Amino acid sequence: MRRTLAACCAAHFLVDFACAFLVFRFLGRSGELSALLLAYNFCAFAVQMPLGLLADRWDRDGTLAAAGILTVAMAYALTAFPWLAALAAGLGNAAFHVGAGLETLSVSRKKAGPLGLFVSPGAVGLFCGTVLGKGGAFPAWIAVILLLLAAAALLLTKTPRPGAETSPELPPFRAVGLPLLALLGVVILRSWVGMGLTFPWKGKGHWAAVLVLALAAGKAVGGYLADRFGFRKTAAVSLALSAVLLLLARVHPMAGTAAIFLFNMTMPLTLWASARLLPSARGFAFGLLTFGLFLGFLPVAFGVGLSAPMAA
Repeated sequence: MRRTLAACCAAHFLVDFACAFLVFRFLGRSGELSALLLAYNFCAFAVQMPLGLLADRWDRDGTLAAAGILTVAMAYALTAFPWLAALAAGLGNAAFHVGAGLETLSVSRKKAGPLGLFVSPGAVGLFCGTVLGKGGAFPAWIAVILLLLAAAALLLTKTPRPGAETSPELPPFRAVGLPLLALLGVVILRSWVGMGLTFPWKGKGHWAAVLVLALAAGKAVGGYLADRFGFRKTAAVSLALSAVLLLLARVHPMAGTAAIFLFNMTMPLTLWASARLLPSARGFAFGLLTFGLFLGFLPVAFGVGLSAPMAA
């Protein structure tokens, strides 16, 4: 279990790092960065839902994750064709997340803590990839080699899915529809806030990096706190405190950092809850919520951002 989880976490960092690095080092030169980002995010997030349906019928989660990593690596060979590179990176990212997410669910033993650990390194990888991609000094071949090593690690540590379903069945909508829509709404809101929320101090000094670390830490801690204190209590307390702290976030960086930390504690909770609602179609459940991430990205892509409220 620990080897599988460690491989999935490390690969998550590397895949998101490699995708961000590719986009900002190579695709930005085309002059179509906004359109390429939209296409990349559609493939990376929205395509996870149909891929999840396929994965539910195919007990090869580790293999799917490794194939996704190799597809991201292949995108580096397509940088002369920006649209092909963006599509390959996005599709590879989607395949990795579905496969590695299902691997993590398989070894989590009905706990949310491991799921929180899995999702947390992605934001740090995106941040590092963006910074180094814009910087222009980091060699691209190192990213490709690290991806190949990550794919090999996943293949060596993959775990058979317990009780794999060959014909997953979706329960009646009346039984799970409203809870799933509520979870989807939470994910859309969290995505929009995470991508579009701005603070006056965010670009000053080290605060951008501190916010990313707080975001990742919130995801990592949220699952374990839910296992310890219960899901409803963890979600209610973290969201309530986050809302209060956001009122102070505009002028107090520490309050804003704490608000981001608390707000992101819900991410592993929503993923875990959706998998519990659809136990024989966990890949679809996973993909449904990542589709919510894409929906939350759309307002930001079209210039509808957020700013922290001013305390009264």
